[in-house]
Amino acid sequence: MKAPRVLFFILLAGVALAAQEHPAVGAQANTIYVGADGKFEAPPDTAQIQFQISVQESTSHAAFAQASKDVEQVREVMRANGIEPKQATIGYMSVQPVYDWKNPTRKVIGYRVTTDVTLKLKDFAKIAPVTQQLADANVSESQTLSYILENMDQAKDKAVEDAYRRARDSAEALARASGRVLGELSYASIDTYEARPILPRPMAMRAMAAAATPAPNEEFTPQTVTVTAHVNALFGLK
Repeated sequence: MKAPRVLFFILLAGVALAAQEHPAVGAQANTIYVGADGKFEAPPDTAQIQFQISVQESTSHAAFAQASKDVEQVREVMRANGIEPKQATIGYMSVQPVYDWKNPTRKVIGYRVTTDVTLKLKDFAKIAPVTQQLADANVSESQTLSYILENMDQAKDKAVEDAYRRARDSAEALARASGRVLGELSYASIDTYEARPILPRPMAMRAMAAAATPAPNEEFTPQTVTVTAHVNALFGLK
């Protein structure tokens, strides 16, 4: 008499939601379908300084000229710290009329030129002098400093490895409990994402200019970047 075939099917927490985003895997005899989360924490490799330059003058020409002077001060700060100006990026630049909304005729009373600048630094030792000198230059009312991980591929691989290890451990535990032996992997799906931290509020540059040394960010360790992976895996049973 043949032994009855046994169907093993385990669905760990979170798999039901994740499975909706992948091709459906039907329950098969003598298989175990598991899902697990894994993560990898990596130190950031890049410091990102963001600030906005906004100038208002009576004419568009004067506003543009003043904005150009402010941007040139930013270039001087960068050069003074051994940074090429081309390392900074500009997201946009706008020239807009400013109206007197109290006047029914909505008379134009000036023009505002606005641009945002992002500077990425690999050398964290330059963060303090750059932020301080930008504050002293008074080219913007605020700036934001955040730490990011640009080289994500290796971190994602590590997170996937951790998730797969957890999934396989769960499958092996269930196989042992049932008196079976875990077989080969026959199907897998992967999701990875970076846990985005809440960005800090912009730091007032005038306040920083008056602050005593050391700079606010010195002697502290940048927060690690967490990369998470979810793995769904289907194993055979022996």
